[in-house]
Amino acid sequence: MLGPVLLAAAGSERVRRLVSSTPLTRPVVDRFIAGEELSDALDATTVLLARGLTVTLDRLGESVTDPARASRNRDGYLALVDELAAAGLAERAELSVKLSAFGQALPDGHDIAHRNVARVVAAASDAGTAVTLDMEDHRTTDSTLAIHRELRAAHPETGAVLQSYLFRSEDDARALAAAGARVRLVKGAYREPPEVAFQRKTEVDLAYVRCLRTLMAGAGHPMVATHDPRLVAVAEELAKRAGRPSDGYEFQMLFGIRDAEQRRLAAQGHRVRVYVPYGTDWYGYFMRRLAERPANLAFFARSLATRG
Repeated sequence: MLGPVLLAAAGSERVRRLVSSTPLTRPVVDRFIAGEELSDALDATTVLLARGLTVTLDRLGESVTDPARASRNRDGYLALVDELAAAGLAERAELSVKLSAFGQALPDGHDIAHRNVARVVAAASDAGTAVTLDMEDHRTTDSTLAIHRELRAAHPETGAVLQSYLFRSEDDARALAAAGARVRLVKGAYREPPEVAFQRKTEVDLAYVRCLRTLMAGAGHPMVATHDPRLVAVAEELAKRAGRPSDGYEFQMLFGIRDAEQRRLAAQGHRVRVYVPYGTDWYGYFMRRLAERPANLAFFARSLATRG
């Protein structure tokens, strides 16, 4: 019951101000966010790479309604690419971007976001790394997948994300698998209406398996984004049936969640990529992490009680 409440709070400016201004919140946020500065993200990346993991970096920001801010977000990613290249980290650290941070919600936002992200994708490719386009609420799906198709014409390594709770995702999985794309499969973390998305966890999980079966049998590179032990086991079995080598797919998990499982899978020879967010605009991301799992909310409550 708390999940929908927290997702609603993620869009509340009043709640954002309250949570962001509470000193007790910061130590809890640090579990899920690498830090506010680029240097913090690079430090976290270095630690994770030393553990035998790989990384995708998300410079936090979304739902931009100011063209100048969209340009600043683009430039922030270009600076990230430069730093990864200079530090020799680009081969094992890639980027994740939200197109709403690049102006997708603006008038003519599709074209604005495309122009902004194309510069980042080209720079990443030159540096020897790749970009995955994060998926946001269902109203942006068509635009995001269209931009993904256009970017792959010159940079086929560009990845996309599918959310299993959307009814449409099985069809999208078939199309992307046939196209040979890199696809991160997630359950979905936005508040979606019953007209477009499954509402029950069991339905979302079953849809996840159906999409995963399609991706594993296809021509692309599945990126299995889950912390659920059952789905990890399903992914391993489907990869085995499909005859995929260990580098023919990967697991992805979030920074600060199930660290021991990340290391266990890596020790078994799996490629494990950790999603590392950083930046000052952390509120929406943080609230979605709380909404996803009761354990995260319990951790938050215990931490506040202890520090209070």
